[in-house]
Amino acid sequence: MATDFFQRQSAAQRSTTWLVVMFILAVLAIVGLVSVIAFVVVQAQMKGPGRSFSDHPEQWMIPALAGAITLLVVLGGSLYKVMELRSGGGSRVAEALGGRRLYPNSQDPVERRLLNVVEEMAIASGTPVPPVFLLDEDGINAFAAGYSPSDAVLGVTRGCAQTLTREQLQGVIAHEFSHVLNGDMRMSIRLIGVLHGILLLGLTGQLIFRIFFYSGAGSRRSSGNNKNNGQAMLVILAVGIALIILGFLGTFLGNLIKAAVSRQREYLADASAVQFTRNPDGIAGALKRIGASAYGSRLQTAGAAEASHMYFAQGVWEGLSGLWATHPPLPKRIQAIDPNWDGKFPVAGSARGQVASELAAGFVGGASGAVVSDEVPVYVLDDAVDHVGEPTTEHRHYAADLVANLPVALVEATHEPYSARAVVYALLLDRDASIRSQQMLVLQKFAKPDVVSATQKLCPSVDNLDVKARLPLLEMSLPALKSISAAQYQEFRHCFIELAKADQQIDLFEWMLSQVLLRHLAPQFERTSSPRTHFYGLQKLTHECSVLLSTVASAGNSETSAQLAFAAGAKHLPEIQLSLLPKSANGLDELRSVLARLTQVSAKHRGRLVDACAAAICVDDRVKWQEAELLRGISDLLDCPMPPLLVKPQRNA
Repeated sequence: MATDFFQRQSAAQRSTTWLVVMFILAVLAIVGLVSVIAFVVVQAQMKGPGRSFSDHPEQWMIPALAGAITLLVVLGGSLYKVMELRSGGGSRVAEALGGRRLYPNSQDPVERRLLNVVEEMAIASGTPVPPVFLLDEDGINAFAAGYSPSDAVLGVTRGCAQTLTREQLQGVIAHEFSHVLNGDMRMSIRLIGVLHGILLLGLTGQLIFRIFFYSGAGSRRSSGNNKNNGQAMLVILAVGIALIILGFLGTFLGNLIKAAVSRQREYLADASAVQFTRNPDGIAGALKRIGASAYGSRLQTAGAAEASHMYFAQGVWEGLSGLWATHPPLPKRIQAIDPNWDGKFPVAGSARGQVASELAAGFVGGASGAVVSDEVPVYVLDDAVDHVGEPTTEHRHYAADLVANLPVALVEATHEPYSARAVVYALLLDRDASIRSQQMLVLQKFAKPDVVSATQKLCPSVDNLDVKARLPLLEMSLPALKSISAAQYQEFRHCFIELAKADQQIDLFEWMLSQVLLRHLAPQFERTSSPRTHFYGLQKLTHECSVLLSTVASAGNSETSAQLAFAAGAKHLPEIQLSLLPKSANGLDELRSVLARLTQVSAKHRGRLVDACAAAICVDDRVKWQEAELLRGISDLLDCPMPPLLVKPQRNA
């Protein structure tokens, strides 16, 4: 079984734990400093006989209270930011940085090329196509934000979209997708929330300082001859100044934490991007363009510093010493990718003139991996788990060819919010004429007439689709579906569920498609919890593992074949006693809850579950493409993104 993806997921989990530890230490340092300052101030006010702490023990309450208030401010600020980000996910971060959402049907050549590259990379990596936000910035930069691939977004500056060639843009986008796959993105968005409380002290001090001066509190008229009032004003001013100083300390500690957590991950993302594109000149060229540009990678938006650790390149000034730098120095990153680099940056230029020709040329195809057989060689599924989170240039070429060979009308329909719903409805319609007629009645009852009409027009194209194109087509529809209104989503979801119910015997593959869609749409419109690891082994999940493996083993098999398939899968999970469970009326409903629970197990054990399912499918040495794509869908539902399965030509003996 592949180890790189699962090791990187574990490393990201350890980094998150380390982040929490560093945050606790930073908070303790700040609270301790506040208490010490309060102690010194109170002691200075108590000079003279009979005015010591031993004579007035109640005065100890002042330093303790100051520390407690500081702790509440920090924890409250962090909790508020975490909850705010959790409700908006990656979109909230992109909008806070001034990002404008690009709609998939955009006709602007620069935006169209960017969206094409993102779509290609997403299909190649086995992740849902994320919404893209364009930042009106001249600097060359990008970021990925979100808690999971389901709510991930990509932010790209206009300088990046306009200045870079297609190859260089692919390198940047591949770098950001590696953050999505490796778990860095989730850690980065949590870092924003956690550190907000530390930075809030300085913001509070600045607010007090401004109120003091601009409200007239510091004027003579305000203070008059009232000595007590004057002392109170001085205390307020002192508190404001103290909070500003603590804010500098918080900024210092916060930047140190960001640098410690994120710097090494950038080297890893660069290496992953090279593996994905197999073109070191792409990402190295993008980094060289940054060095040659007058704007570099700088971002001008007010909130840029808060998310500095998320960017493709250094987006804000972070000190002369490099101690706060969240990214390695640009020359070191370039030399790690291109050891023969002469140290000279190219003459700054623009790729704008190339955009139209690159867009007209479409996707550059390569080894598509296309086959004419309805069956998949067993070795493809045997090796499938080795490719989880490990997309390569062959997968990228395959994705490019797949999109290029889809009917144009179907591709255009996935890019428009209204017709994307019709694409999804058409994917759920049964081939059996009698069942389809019942489904159309349901559609006419719950959907808008023009959507019903669009569905009927798209049916012939969808019916003729290769089974390998159905899951990618669904994922291509996601950005458009995520841009519909909340009311439209509720209508769509209700119609979608009723349509699935109308299929009297919905098979496991159709059910998987429906679950993938709903799972990736939900974070945009519903309050969902961010992924968390609650289990570090499968011992407490025996029943859940039995349900999953029983469902896969029984799909389309006789009782005897199901037993053989189940036994083959169970061999991959020897530490637990699994039982082949009979089919039940609520089997798929139970499977839904089972998969949700299994996503809470650590990454390496989720990979073992995927391996077990693959073994169950391959037991009879005959694998249909529908079964192979079913494995990809289950892998997606287990948060193990699997790239397209490729059949490579075999050499003759």
